[in-house]
Amino acid sequence: MTIRYPNGNQFHEQPTSSGTHNDSINFSNRGMTLEDEINKSNQYYLRAGIAVIHKKPTPIQIVSVDYPKRSAARIKEAYFRRASTTDYNGVYRGKYIDFDAKETKNKQSFPLKNFHEHQVEHMRQCLQQQGICFTIIKFISDQAVFVLKATDLITYWDAQKSGGRKSIPRKVIEKEGFLIQYRINPLLPYLRAVDSFIE
Repeated sequence: MTIRYPNGNQFHEQPTSSGTHNDSINFSNRGMTLEDEINKSNQYYLRAGIAVIHKKPTPIQIVSVDYPKRSAARIKEAYFRRASTTDYNGVYRGKYIDFDAKETKNKQSFPLKNFHEHQVEHMRQCLQQQGICFTIIKFISDQAVFVLKATDLITYWDAQKSGGRKSIPRKVIEKEGFLIQYRINPLLPYLRAVDSFIE
């Protein structure tokens, strides 16, 4: 299936890591992407009545469909209707939650090019409305996962426009962010970091 952005450029899915030697570091989540881990955690939060947080669907416009038979319809070409904002949103403890999830193979920093201008602006707008906004960053090399406030991300984003770094050093993420330790249920207890934002 061919999917295109609103400007007509073709969408190419980013490859995810699998089968690397790093998978052996944490057997509980071997082969899972960060998105899979968050989705599994969100399912636990929903079942337990703790929070209602879902991955936002990406709206597409279907252009061409192949109908060899009714039960085997296949989308051949589609376009993204508009640029997506962040990956997840929902409600926790009466607060609006909005965040994005990113993985990086870099070991010492998180490249800001992993974000788009419209995503950062969306976060800025959510913060202006008193929403709780952040990003979850996973360093694939050692499976370390951090929650970083949107305000910290925005500070580095804005600074790069005036000659600042084009990445956030890992040391800064370790100092300003919250390290999330893997557990059984939820797999990624990221709402612990959100508790600290609320309090």
